[in-house]
Amino acid sequence: QVQLVESGGGLVQLGGSLRLSCAASGSIFSINVMGWYRQAPGKQRELVADITSGGSTNYADSVKGRFTISRDNAKNAVYLQMNSLKPEDTAVYYCNTLIRMRVGGPTYKYWGQGTQVTVSS
Repeated sequence: QVQLVESGGGLVQLGGSLRLSCAASGSIFSINVMGWYRQAPGKQRELVADITSGGSTNYADSVKGRFTISRDNAKNAVYLQMNSLKPEDTAVYYCNTLIRMRVGGPTYKYWGQGTQVTVSS
């Protein structure tokens, strides 16, 4: 069984910064893709950023230039550095992974528990 643990959320003022962390543990052979989604109250969950095992990144237009996603393969961890935060960034942020548990086996999607990010104006 795979478990994802998120941390780093909190309350910050407009223009501030936060760094989110997500660490995966359990039966893991490889993590193909790691990413961050967010969901604001009353809105659909949306992709914020993701990163492949090869280091290719993808960002939502709304966060491009402000957020940076990175990963540490040795620690099975993914990070999201969030700078120049805006009130519209307020949401619950979820870590998402695509994990292969054994060599030659299938891949499965896993979700973290979510961490709250609140940006005040």
